[in-house]
Order: sequence, then C-alpha cells, then structure tokens
Amino acid sequence: MSLLFLARRFVAGETFEDVIPVVRQLNRKGLHATVNMLGEHVREREAAARAAEEYLAVLDHIRRTGIDSNLSIKPTQMGLEIGDDFCYETLRPVVARAAEYGIFVRLDMEGSAYTQRTLDLFFKLYERYRNVGVVIQAYLYRSERDIDELNRVGARVRLCKGAYKEPARIAYQRMDEIRKNFLKLAERLLAHGHYPGIATHDDLLIEPIKRMAAERGIGRDQFEFQMLYGLRPETQERMAREGYHLRVYVPYGPHWLPYFYRRLRERKENIWFVLKTLFRG
Repeated sequence: MSLLFLARRFVAGETFEDVIPVVRQLNRKGLHATVNMLGEHVREREAAARAAEEYLAVLDHIRRTGIDSNLSIKPTQMGLEIGDDFCYETLRPVVARAAEYGIFVRLDMEGSAYTQRTLDLFFKLYERYRNVGVVIQAYLYRSERDIDELNRVGARVRLCKGAYKEPARIAYQRMDEIRKNFLKLAERLLAHGHYPGIATHDDLLIEPIKRMAAERGIGRDQFEFQMLYGLRPETQERMAREGYHLRVYVPYGPHWLPYFYRRLRERKENIWFVLKTLFRG
C-alpha cells in the first residue's frame, strides 16, 4: 500500500481535475472550500512561475465550473525565498485575476522566518486588492499585535494554532497556553475583525467560540470556521447544518509528502487512521 493512498484522506489528488469532484461534493453538503496546490520553499524562478501559471488556470477552472472555492497560497511557493519583490510580482497577477473573478485569495503563513515578510507582502497586495487575506498563528507571541493591525485596516484573517516547530523565545509551547491565546485572539477577531476564519478542529476551542459569538450577538454568517479536508468530516457537516459557515482547506498536487507528515504530527487520530488502514490491508 502506497503512502499516496494513505495521504488521499488529506489530499484531494495530484491534479486540479481531481479536486473538482471533491469540492463539488463538499458544496453539496453545504460546505465552502479553499484550494491549495501543495508546494513550498521554491528557489528557482521557473518553478515559481509555473506555480503562478497553475493558479491562474485554477482560477479559470473555478470560474468555469462554478464551484464554491477560494484559493490559499504559500508565499514561499511563489518565490519568497528568491526575493520579496520577485514574490510580489509573481503573485500579483494571480490576485488580480482572482479579483476580476470575485474570488478570495488567502496567503498561508509558514514558519516564523517568513512571518514578517508574509505580512509585508500581504499589506503591499492589500493596497491594490481587497480580495486578499492572511493567516495568523496563535502560538506566536507577536500575534496579538499583528491582529490588532490587521483589524485596523479591515483585513480578513484566518486564525490557526500553528503547525511549525518554533522556539520558546517566540512561541508558546504548551497546548493549554496556545488554546488560551487562541481564544483571546478569536475574541478580538470576532469583536473587531472582518469576517474572520477560525481554523481549528479542537472542541475545546470550537465550543467556547460558539458561545462567545452567541453572547455578543455575532451572527453565524459574520465569521466562519475552517477545517482541513479529511479531518472530522462529520463535524464539518454537522456544523454546516447548525448554520455555521464552514470552509474546508482542500490541498492537491504531487508535492504532498511534507503536508501529509505535518497532519500526522498534529493529531494522534491521524496516525491511528494510517495504522488501521495498514492493518486492514
């Protein structure tokens, strides 16, 4: 049994043609999507240009098929390690076409070495295009300050815990600390943000955030929960039936291995899924 077979729980396929029926099925269940072509740490200009061309084609497919999906893009896939200006010029046509089509683009946040550069890239794009947003990681100490600045300019923020290993000098290490900061940041986004995305599968965060929104009179259409493809699908569908906006992060592409390993590290049940599948085989 191949690793790719196991990864298909979390990855829609290797091509965008594989993604279309997956997103259609999610849409039929009342779920929204955001599509990401897997890839990161690109250091060749030609590879970054190919990634941009793929995203332009994806935008055309989304428009043609009418599927309900945004885009999520990692800046290092678009050449951030080559240079900030190069990355901007590579990414700008993608964001521009998405704006033309009325499609939202989210800049994913990667390791802390890229946090400020990703925010700088976001703000530069946001000066021209309002269909772009960014991700903030709750485990970083700096995130409260970043969220306040993003709220001030009206940016759309996705809040997540953070999936990269970071040192204690810049990031919370214990899960109870991360959860506490996540809830604090979520409260700021719900109170002062602009259609924030709350990205978590953790009931110890989901339920307090539901209560927080209800107590403040924040409608279920004023924010959205976000989850990863393949994780807690029954919960995703139930929350959509409850009237919450639920967006599913749907990755695809041949460079799926780093993403797959991150998913295994994040949750014990993901490892159990793989082990059970192996033993069944």
